[in-house]
Amino acid sequence: MEFTELINNYNWDDIRSRIYAKTVKDVELALSKDKRSTEDFMALVSPAAQAYLEPMAALSRKYTLQRFGNTIQFYIPLYLTNSCINHCIYCGFNHSNDIKRIILTDNQIMREVEAIKKIGDFQHILLVTGENPQEAGADYIENAIRLVKPYFSSISIEVQPLKEAEYKQLSDAGMNAVYCYQETYHKARYKVYHPKGMKSKFDWRLDGFERMGKADVHKIGLGVLIGLEDWRTDATLMALHLRYLQKTYWQTKYSVSFPRMRPHEGEDFQPNVVMNDKELAQLIFAYRIFDHDIEIALSTREEKTFRDNMTGLGITSLSAGSKTDPGGYAVYRNELEQFAINDGRSPDEVLSAVKQQGYEVVWKDWDLSLQ
Repeated sequence: MEFTELINNYNWDDIRSRIYAKTVKDVELALSKDKRSTEDFMALVSPAAQAYLEPMAALSRKYTLQRFGNTIQFYIPLYLTNSCINHCIYCGFNHSNDIKRIILTDNQIMREVEAIKKIGDFQHILLVTGENPQEAGADYIENAIRLVKPYFSSISIEVQPLKEAEYKQLSDAGMNAVYCYQETYHKARYKVYHPKGMKSKFDWRLDGFERMGKADVHKIGLGVLIGLEDWRTDATLMALHLRYLQKTYWQTKYSVSFPRMRPHEGEDFQPNVVMNDKELAQLIFAYRIFDHDIEIALSTREEKTFRDNMTGLGITSLSAGSKTDPGGYAVYRNELEQFAINDGRSPDEVLSAVKQQGYEVVWKDWDLSLQ
């Protein structure tokens, strides 16, 4: 049974009630174990766990050091296009927005690569697109992968969900990882945020992770967008999804991320749920305690002080010097950001901050550098 069927066995309101009913005894029991169940995870993300952030941070640091050492991996996103058929109400690329749509040409992609190489010794690049399968589908992405491959040791993508054969096609071209955020696991509310376009199809998006697994994608990244629905419930359903994927596609590596909503072009959609820094730290600690081997990324959506403070406390990957508009490094300047970044420091400045805390930077992808 695939997860698109299994998720129907989970009732959102029931899981939420179970999380909020957890007590300090449940939290203490979860912290005392060597291996944690999803029930333990619920305790660690519950309101009751907020009084235990210090011991959670200590455990998170311990497990991070054991698995990843005193190192942080750097990556950089390269946005290839802002062209999109979807109408996601929280995104600057929303098809309804009256903006200039850009699909980078081969020459423009190479100009971006040249600019990226000048700002840092990045070996791990994340290729990002809007969702326009007609003009920027699998063949376009494959071409982009082949163009950048000579310049990077690891190539990840964050694009629309693809067919199994297309994931194999991109893996053969040199892709190492796929990141795809479900945004929210609240099936009944999902279409409120994704009213039109392929992304409005909840099951198609969720089933994409199965297609990645069947295509033997080396690493799969999951995520939820913080601000849509109750973050504790979404994070728990993602933990259940993660455990299912790890059991079913056990040879694949996994990564998680928890982006918080940021200001964007277009419709003024305000978050339904506001997560403060302590709560985001709690969620990061909970995932590290729940799974010692999972990679956890923190992007430039977050403010620099928070990113610096989280170094060594569960995070394994940081973006630096990011531009979230296609062509933003060299071709165009501030044409349209998908969202406003919150940490505008240069890679050298982020590198210096990481080193000041006694950590070293891994410029390559974790899976490749630690084999």
